[in-house]
Amino acid sequence: MTIGRPAKKRACLILLIAGDRVFVNWRQEVKKVLKKVIFFVLVAGFALAGFYGAFKFFEMGIIHLPENWVQLRIGLFALGSLVGIVAGLLLAPLIIRGAGVLTAFLEQYLQKTPLQDLLMGAVGLILGLIIANLLSPILFVVGVFGKIAWVLLAILLGYLGISIGIKKREEIIGLLGSFRLGKEKGLKGDKKHTNWKVLDTSVIIDGRIADLCESGFIEGTLLVPAFVLEELRHIADSEDVLKRNRGRRGLDILNAMRKSAKVKVQIYDNAHGPGDAGEVDTKLVKVAQRLGAKIITNDFNLNKVAELHGVGVLNINELANAVKPVVLPGEEMQVQVIKDGKEMGQGVAYLDDGTMIVIDGGKRYIGQSINVLVTSVLQTAAGRMIFARPRIGDRRDDHGSARYDEANMVG
Repeated sequence: MTIGRPAKKRACLILLIAGDRVFVNWRQEVKKVLKKVIFFVLVAGFALAGFYGAFKFFEMGIIHLPENWVQLRIGLFALGSLVGIVAGLLLAPLIIRGAGVLTAFLEQYLQKTPLQDLLMGAVGLILGLIIANLLSPILFVVGVFGKIAWVLLAILLGYLGISIGIKKREEIIGLLGSFRLGKEKGLKGDKKHTNWKVLDTSVIIDGRIADLCESGFIEGTLLVPAFVLEELRHIADSEDVLKRNRGRRGLDILNAMRKSAKVKVQIYDNAHGPGDAGEVDTKLVKVAQRLGAKIITNDFNLNKVAELHGVGVLNINELANAVKPVVLPGEEMQVQVIKDGKEMGQGVAYLDDGTMIVIDGGKRYIGQSINVLVTSVLQTAAGRMIFARPRIGDRRDDHGSARYDEANMVG
C-alpha cells in the first residue's frame, strides 16, 4: 500500500510540530531545573555569609565567650547560618526575577544593536578598564578611599571607552585599515569614504536625484539614514492626500534607485547614537560629520546649516541653475509673452527650462511671440531671473501701426 504525497506532507508536518513541542517542553524543564539550582546556590551562599559573619564577630572580639563554652560557640555559628538561610530564602527569588528581567532587556537591546557597535564598544570598554587597572597602584596607596576612587574611575573610563568606541568606530576602522593595508591603500580607503553621500528627505521626494544617478553624474555610495526612511514613511501615511502622494512617490523613487545598477544605495542603520537626538536636519548634519560625507539636498535652510558646520553640500537646485544656458546682457532672443508682470506695463515670459523673463513694456504683447533684448540677469539661490525689453524694431512697428490707425480714423 502506497502513501500519497498529501499524506506524506501531513505526516512530516505532524512530526515537525511534535518535535517542536518536545523541544519547547525540554527548554522549559531545563529552565525550571536551572532556576532551582541557582536558588539553592544563592541560599547556600547566604548561609555561608551568615556563618562567616558569626566567625568574624568572634575573631574581631565583638563577642567574648570563655573557651570552654564550645556548645554556645557552635550555637552562634548555627544561628548566623540560619539567619543567612532565611535571608537567602527571602532574597533569592527577588534576585532571580531581577536577573531574568535584566537579561531579557539586555538581550533585546543587543539584538537591536549593530554588530559593529558591539565590537567597537567592547574594544573601548576593554581599553578603559586597562587604563583604570594601570592607575590602581597609585590609588591603592591612599587606602579605602583610594579603592573607592579606583572603582568609580573604572566605571567612568569603561563608559567613556564604550561611548568613544561607538562614536568613532568609522575612524578607528579606517585607521586600522590604513595600518594594515599600507599608506597607499589607506589613502584609497579615505578617498572611498569621501565618496559617501547622505540623502535628504526633500531630495528623494523631488525625484531628480534618480535621473542624475541614471546619467552617471553621481558617484560613490548613497546613504539613506534610517530616520530619513522613517520620515518618508510618516509622510506616506499622512492624512493629507498631497503629503501622502509625495511620500509614496519618494518611496517609489528610492526603491527604483536601489534596483538600479548604476548607483549603490544603502540604508544607514547606525545613525542613532549618544547625542543624536533632535530634528532630522540636525541628525543629518551629525551623520555627515561622523562619516566625513556630503549631503545631497535641495533644502535651502539645511544647505546653510551644513555649511556652518563645515559639511559639504550638493544642492540639486544649484546644479540645475548651473547647467542652464548662459544669457548675457545685450543678447537677443524670441519669447512668447504669457501674462502681465507686477509693475505697470510689464510682461512675463518663460524659457524652456522655466527661467522667468520680465519684459519692460511687454504687457501689450501678451499672447504674442516677440524678439527681446536682455538688459540684465539676476542670479539668486532660488533661481535666475532675466530682465529684457522689446526689440526697437518691434516698438517701431507697433508705433507705426498705431499712427496708421490714427490716420485711417482721421480720414
